[in-house]
Amino acid sequence: MKIVNVLGSPRENGNSALIAKRFCDRAMKLGAEIRTYTLNKLEYCGCQGCMACKTGLDKCVLEDDLTEVLEAVRETDVLVMASPVYFWDISGQLKTFIDRTFSYLVPDFITNPNKSRLAPGKKLVCILAQNNRDRSSFPDIFRKIDYFFKAYGFVDRRLIRAFGVNEPGEVAAHEDVMMLAEKTAEKLCGG
Repeated sequence: MKIVNVLGSPRENGNSALIAKRFCDRAMKLGAEIRTYTLNKLEYCGCQGCMACKTGLDKCVLEDDLTEVLEAVRETDVLVMASPVYFWDISGQLKTFIDRTFSYLVPDFITNPNKSRLAPGKKLVCILAQNNRDRSSFPDIFRKIDYFFKAYGFVDRRLIRAFGVNEPGEVAAHEDVMMLAEKTAEKLCGG
């Protein structure tokens, strides 16, 4: 099984990254091959709205550090996206990555029932870490991500959220979240 782990935090050892690491460590023990990309270390820009991916190419026309990431997602079985919650949403780094996934949609995606250029059957794990302790806060974040990745043909889309974490590493004390990361890896990787 191939897993692409996309880290959207500017903090290298931030809480969302630690949850993703726990997931990936368990998946690796179950035989998965992991490729991790820390977006904050990459040089890339956002979608330019040029529509080249709909009029002449079947991929994003931009050539930058996201080119490899976007190709890796095409080949993966599981995509892990991890982000802190900043200003009521995912980080800018992850949002820019998601914008560039527009290239996965077929040119006639609005009317075509088969919207995606990706092979069907992929799985998504969305990891969010937030300082706000209110478990009812920001429910729309995952709903938006779920909507788009369902259109891309991801058949299993899961959310792991940590609440009340701010300082790097703080989530390690939230054993319920860390265990959920391991259990999710076991479910998705057949452990």
